[in-house]
Amino acid sequence: MKKTNRSEQEVFADLTELCSRPGYVHAVAHLCFRDNVISYAGRMKEADIGKMSSPSRLIRTEINTLLGLMIKTEIDWNLPTPMVMQEYVNASERLLEELHHCLSGEVFAGLTREAVENGTFNPFVSGNVLREPIFYSGDAAYNFQYLDLASRKYAADAPWLQTNRGFAVDQASHIAKLIEEVLADHFDTIREHMRKQHPDEWTMLPLFAFAAKEVAAKANLAVEDVERVLGAFELPSSERNAAFNALHDFNAITATPLLRMPSGEFLSLQTYSLAEAIYEAPFYWMTQDKAYLPTLTKNRGDFTETFVAERLGLVFGAEHVHLNVDIFESKAAKMSDIDVLVIWGNRAIVVQAKSKRLTQEARKGNDLVIRDDFKKAVQAAYDQGATCAKCLLDKRYRIVASDGSEIALPQNIAEIYLLCVVSDHYPALSFQARQFLQTESIDRVQAPLVMDVFAIDAMTEMLQAPLQFLSYINRRANYAEQLLASQELTILGYHLKQNLWVESNIGLMHLADDFSAGLDLAMAVRRVGVEGAATPDGVLTRFRGTTIGRVVKEIEARPESATIDLGFMLLAMSEQAVTEMSRVIDRLAARTRSDGQIHDATFAFKDDSGITFHCTDEPTHVAGSRLKSHCQLRKYKEKAERWFGLCISSKGPDVRFGVSLTYPWTEDVGMDERTQEMSAPMPIDRALSAILGGHGRAKKVGRNDPCPCGSGSKYKKCCLS
Repeated sequence: MKKTNRSEQEVFADLTELCSRPGYVHAVAHLCFRDNVISYAGRMKEADIGKMSSPSRLIRTEINTLLGLMIKTEIDWNLPTPMVMQEYVNASERLLEELHHCLSGEVFAGLTREAVENGTFNPFVSGNVLREPIFYSGDAAYNFQYLDLASRKYAADAPWLQTNRGFAVDQASHIAKLIEEVLADHFDTIREHMRKQHPDEWTMLPLFAFAAKEVAAKANLAVEDVERVLGAFELPSSERNAAFNALHDFNAITATPLLRMPSGEFLSLQTYSLAEAIYEAPFYWMTQDKAYLPTLTKNRGDFTETFVAERLGLVFGAEHVHLNVDIFESKAAKMSDIDVLVIWGNRAIVVQAKSKRLTQEARKGNDLVIRDDFKKAVQAAYDQGATCAKCLLDKRYRIVASDGSEIALPQNIAEIYLLCVVSDHYPALSFQARQFLQTESIDRVQAPLVMDVFAIDAMTEMLQAPLQFLSYINRRANYAEQLLASQELTILGYHLKQNLWVESNIGLMHLADDFSAGLDLAMAVRRVGVEGAATPDGVLTRFRGTTIGRVVKEIEARPESATIDLGFMLLAMSEQAVTEMSRVIDRLAARTRSDGQIHDATFAFKDDSGITFHCTDEPTHVAGSRLKSHCQLRKYKEKAERWFGLCISSKGPDVRFGVSLTYPWTEDVGMDERTQEMSAPMPIDRALSAILGGHGRAKKVGRNDPCPCGSGSKYKKCCLS
C-alpha cells in the first residue's frame, strides 16, 4: 500500500476543491454508471455481479463523499469537455485512494519495538483505527431489503407519518421501486440518443434523471402525492452541507439523496442511497416529537422481535418459535426474558434483539462513544442472552410463553445458540464484535453470533430447512475466531458455494466480498424478479436427488436427539462423498429387497466419528438392539468420540430410526477381545466398489446382465451409469 505524507484533512480539502469545479456532477454520474450499474445480457450470472467487488470500483460511501462535497457550493450543470471530465475522474480516484491510505495508516500509529516485544500492541482497540472499517465496511443490506423492511419497520407509525408528513413509509417504498423501473425504461431510449450524438456531448446524467409525473403514472397516483414523497428526500435548494467538513461528519446527501435539476426533473445518482434513507430517515423525523418518543421506541423494538420470529418461523415452523418468553425462578420472581426462543429437537436458539445504532460521534472515532454504542447495541444483548441460556439449562427455572403457558424444554439440551440482532445497519459490526465483545464460557452454549436483521432475512431465505440453518450457525459459531469478512453476507455466500469448513490449523481466514456474488444474485432473483439462478450452485444443490438428501429431509421431519448430530455430519460432507455414500445405501437396500437379509456399511471420519448404515426390515425391537450393539463395538474399535447408527428400510430407502453414541473412549479389555476380529472401515469409494462388484474377485458383468447389486434391473440401467 502506498504511503502518503499528507494529512487526512489536506486530502479532504483537495477533494472539496475538486468537487466544486464546473460540471463536476457529470463526472460523478460517470462514476455512478461505471461502478453501480450492472450490465448483462439474457439471464444475470454470478460473474456479472462479481464485477461489483472489484478493488478498482468506488464504493457507495466514497461516492456519497463526492456528492456531499459537490453540494457545498451551487451545482454547475454545464457539461465539461471529455478531457476535463477524464481529469475529474482521475483526480477523484487518486484523492480517494490517498484518503484511504490516510485512514489505514492509523493502524501503525502505536507501532514500536517495545510494544511488539511486550505484547501491548493492539491497534484495533483505537477509535481512530476503527474509522477505516466503519467507512469501508461495505453494504450489509440489499436495496430491496431496505424498502421491504422499511414498510414493516414503520407500519405501526403510519398514523404519525400520515399526519405529520402526508404519507406512510409503505407508499415511499413503493415509489422508490417505481423510480428504478422508470430509470430502466429510459435506458434504451437514452442509449440510442447518445449514439446519434457527438462524443463531446456524451453524459451519463440523463440515465439517473426522472420526472415525478412518470412515477405518478406508474403508481396510479396524483403527481402532487408523488411530489410530496419525493420532496421529503430531496436536498433543499439552499442546503450547502455546512456541517460536512471531515470524512465522518454528517453528510446531508445521505438523508436527502435526491437532487433537483434545472429542468425540474429529479436526479437519483444512487438509488441505493434513496432506499437506505427511506429506512433510516423517518426515525429521525419522529425523534423530533418528544411526546411520541416512547411510542417510537416501543414500535422499533416490536418490529425487530416480530420480524426475527417470523423469519425463523419460516425455517422451523411457527409452533417451534416463541416470541417474548419470560423466565421465572419462582411463581412471582421473574429472572429475565427472551425476545425470541426456538426449540427444535435438542437444540435451542436464543435471540436478543436491540434497536440501537452506531451514532455519528462514534463514526468520527471517539473511543468512548464507540464502546458505549457497542455496549448498548451488542454487549447488553449478549449478557441477557447468556443469562437466559444458563436458565434454560437449569431445571429450577420455568420458561413461560407470552400467553402464560409453560414451554416444555427437551430433557437434555445439547446446544444453545445465541443470536444478538440489531435492527439497523451497524458499520463494521462483525469487526467490532471481535474486538469488544466480552463473553464467558458456558457449557453447551455456543459462541454468540452478532448480526443485523438483514443478515437474518438472507439466512432464513436461503437456509429454509432446519438442519441446513442449524448446521450453518453451528459452524459459523465454532469458526467465529477463524473467520474475517467485511460483513455477514460474505460468510453466508461463501457457505452456499463452498460449504463452510475451516481446518483447525488455520489461524485466520479472510473472505473477500466477491464470495457473496451467488447469494446476491439469488436474493435479487427471489425478491426482485431478476432472471437468473434462484439458488447458488453449491451446498443447497448437491443433495438434490440423492439418498443422503432424502435422509437429511427425514431427519428434519423428525427432529430427534439421536439424529440431529448425524444430520450435521452429513451436511458437512463433500459432494463426491454424498454421491458415493448415496449409491452405497441404494445398493444395500437393493440387496435387502432381493434376499431379505441384513446388509451393513460402515464409514469412519477424520474427526473421531463414524457412521454405520444398517439396512433391514426386521421389527424395531430386534433391529434396534442389534444396531446399538454393533455401533458400540465399532466406536470402540475406531477409538472414536462419536458414532452414529442409522437403520434404513429396503423400501425408499427410508430412515427407520437412529442411534447416537457420544462419550469419551476408554480402554476396556473385554471390548478388546470382542472387537479384535473387526476389520477397518473402508473408504467410501472402496466400499462402493466392493458392493457393486461383490466379495472377492469381481467378475466382469455384461451390459445386459442382471445388476450384481440385486436391484433386479439390467446392469446398463442400474450401476453402470
